[in-house]
Amino acid sequence: MKLRLLLFAVLLAVLGAIAWGAMRLVKAASTTVAAELPTTKVRRGRVNISVAARGELVGGNTEMLVVPPTGADSAAITFLREPGEHVEAGDTVVEFDTTQADYNLREAQADLAEAEQQVIQAEATGQATDEETRYSVVSAESDVKLAELAVRANKVKSAIEARQNDIALEAAQGRLRQAQQNLANKNATSAAAVNIQKAVQMKAKVTADMVQKLIEGMTVKAKTSGYVNIQPNPRVSFMFTGMTLQPVQLGDTVYSGMPVAQIPDLESWEVSARVGELDRGHLAVDQKVTISVVALPGRLFPGHIKSLGGTSGPNWDRRFDCRIQLEEPALEMRPGMTSNMVITAESLDNVTWVPSQALYESDGKAFVYLKSDKGFMPRDVNLVNRSESQAVISGLNEGDVVAMSNPTQQQSKPGSSGQNGAMKALQK
Repeated sequence: MKLRLLLFAVLLAVLGAIAWGAMRLVKAASTTVAAELPTTKVRRGRVNISVAARGELVGGNTEMLVVPPTGADSAAITFLREPGEHVEAGDTVVEFDTTQADYNLREAQADLAEAEQQVIQAEATGQATDEETRYSVVSAESDVKLAELAVRANKVKSAIEARQNDIALEAAQGRLRQAQQNLANKNATSAAAVNIQKAVQMKAKVTADMVQKLIEGMTVKAKTSGYVNIQPNPRVSFMFTGMTLQPVQLGDTVYSGMPVAQIPDLESWEVSARVGELDRGHLAVDQKVTISVVALPGRLFPGHIKSLGGTSGPNWDRRFDCRIQLEEPALEMRPGMTSNMVITAESLDNVTWVPSQALYESDGKAFVYLKSDKGFMPRDVNLVNRSESQAVISGLNEGDVVAMSNPTQQQSKPGSSGQNGAMKALQK
């Protein structure tokens, strides 16, 4: 009997030791997970709702240089200024291959020369025909005059001879009318032939002039002074690093109407930026902006929002175009310089806030994971306002501890069974 009691006591002691060890293990695991979970405290104070974005400098009144009509489907670039190179008004910026156009010009000039010779020949033929026909008219007029003289002597002639003279006069007059008609017809025919050849000549001249203008237009010059900003070539394959397009280069094949380069107005600068859709509600046209240019450290430039574009992009990264007009540009500015802009949209005093990473949203509700005796538990809050980095909320007290990451996701992370047990304990 005593042996059974002793064995029972030993069994109870072993079970108690196991239970105590399990409790220590759960507590240790809970402490480890809690230590690994990043947290922050709810703070109270002044919050500036600001929007920060990065863009690049562009000219406000940009002169865009495009590929002119070339008379062919495409043309190759034979001369191109370097990116950022300074040019004056009238300087050549880009030239295109004129081989085909030069050939077309020679063909048109040959056609023009042939047409000019055809006009000369038609005019000479007309003049020769006119001389011949006029001789026929003069000869017929002489015959009529002789017949008229013979008719005047009919009074002293016999009736038969008088009749013969009348018939001869009528015949001479008929030949004169025919000669005069022939002269008029041949003059009209000669004039028409000359006009046709002149029309052919004019067509050939127009073609030659048009090709000549095409050749002249294939040398694109700057209308204003500035720095050349080479444009991307959409016909070239993507450079998948950053999904950017290659710029137009010497030797590239381009197409009419395609932009090749631009020359920004050095007196009017803008910043072109892509801003996250979340900040769209904080921005408005004419809002004041502070700009810093990476290449000009230590200097801040005032500006204002000029325009807000449409939103585009994938669902996980929706952004919209924002144009910032600089109010006091610097002479050192160049196209493409990286610029940072900060827009203070609103200032809130004596409000409670947490970092935006600590705020979660689901089914239209905002909540945080608040630390309690049972672990980190979800707590609904009212979202007053938010920026990319801060969220102004109500429903919590200053000093409350909230998680900076989702505690429930700790279950999916690799770890020991003690950690899983600890998470189960947190969720009870």
